[in-house]
Amino acid sequence: MNINLENIAKRYRYEWIFRNIDFQFEAGKAYAVAGSNGAGKSTFMQLLSGHLSPSRGVLRYSIKEQTIETGQLYQQLAFAAPYIELIEEFSLIEMIDFHLQFKRMLCSKEALIDLLQFSKATRSKAVKYFSSGMQQRLKLALAICSDTSLLLLDEPTVTLDRQAIEWYASLMKGYAHHNQRTVIIASNVASDFLDQSIHFDISDYKKKRPA
Repeated sequence: MNINLENIAKRYRYEWIFRNIDFQFEAGKAYAVAGSNGAGKSTFMQLLSGHLSPSRGVLRYSIKEQTIETGQLYQQLAFAAPYIELIEEFSLIEMIDFHLQFKRMLCSKEALIDLLQFSKATRSKAVKYFSSGMQQRLKLALAICSDTSLLLLDEPTVTLDRQAIEWYASLMKGYAHHNQRTVIIASNVASDFLDQSIHFDISDYKKKRPA
């Protein structure tokens, strides 16, 4: 998926989070969205996902020169972030089945369960009883293994221990580059990014500029 940003800006009340962004995310490439805490990385990712609208400017999405309307973006998008909640009353199996109603996967349901590396007892366990690290693994697996043209990950390893971070890296290596997928990762941790990621620093767009 290609994403064209034309004079994009976002503000809350009287404060500009970022502005004057002219940039193109190209299909099949990986991008590293960096910036200090509070710079607006999460706001930017939510804007790219269609969860937020820009205060100014236009975002255009396309696949092989065919325009994708914002209302249809969810069909082409997989997004994992700490602020995107799982349905905690669901069991692991119910959560996966629910996800499968909206997304095709790059692997079978059983293969996905195996990828999570959870004990068999977790299959019927409510997600609310999972540790924060287990919940993050589930979010990441559902997003990364979805068959979509765009993958957005915000702070993907924020609650993961060292072993789980290695698991994340292995999962990305196996599934992130499928079928010319565009991958955009926001983080302050360099190891979260894919090799040869194109660097995009949101802090560059927080400077005082003419309105």
